Amino acid sequence: MNNKIIIAGIGPGSIDYISPAALNAIKSSNILVGGRRALSQFANDHQVTFPITGDIKSAVDFIRDKLLTNNVCVMVSGDPGYYSMLNVIRKNFPAQTIKVIPSISAMQLAFAKLALSWHNATLLSFHGRRPTDEELKFTDNKIIGMLTDGEFNSQTIPKILMSNGWCGDTKLTICHKLSYEDEKIIQTTLAEAAHIEVFKHCILIVGDF
Repeated sequence: MNNKIIIAGIGPGSIDYISPAALNAIKSSNILVGGRRALSQFANDHQVTFPITGDIKSAVDFIRDKLLTNNVCVMVSGDPGYYSMLNVIRKNFPAQTIKVIPSISAMQLAFAKLALSWHNATLLSFHGRRPTDEELKFTDNKIIGMLTDGEFNSQTIPKILMSNGWCGDTKLTICHKLSYEDEKIIQTTLAEAAHIEVFKHCILIVGDF
C-alpha cells in the first residue's frame, strides 16, 4: 500500500501558528479527520471528513477503510509528537505508512511568551492522567510545564505540588487560550492560585525564574 496517513499538527489554536507544510497537507487532502473545532476551521465542502470524538476506535476504523484508496490527513492540536493521536495511529498502523508534519505546541508557545528556554524544564501532562509523585517532587531550580484538564486545573494542581515539597510562594504562571485574541497569561503563586479564578485546559508553568 502506497497511501499515507498524514498527521498534521495545527498548532495551539490561531492559524498564525500552524506550519505552512501542515496547512498545505490539510488543504490538499481529500480525506480529513480531526476534532470538530478543527474540522469547522479547516475543512472545505469537497473533502470527506470524520470527527474525532471519545470513540477512538471508530476513527481508526474510518482511517483504515479510507487508506485503501486515499491518503488520509489527521489533524491534531499542537505538535503531533506531544500527547496526540500519533500514539494511537502508531499502535494501529505500520510506521512506514505514517508521515508527521509538526506545528508548534501550546507548551512551546507558553515558554516563548515568558521568554524562557525550556531545554532543562520537566514537561508533564495532567490531561487525562496524573504524573507520579517522583516526577512532581520539588528539587532546586526545577521548572515544570504542565498540560491540564477539567479535574486537574489551576487550583487542584498547585495543591498537589505543595504536597510534594513545593513552597506556597513559588511562582505559578497560568497560560490560557494561547494564540487566541482573548488569551490570558496570569502570574501568581501556588498558594494564591486557590483564591483566584480557576482555569481549565491550559498550560501551567511552575518555578522561580
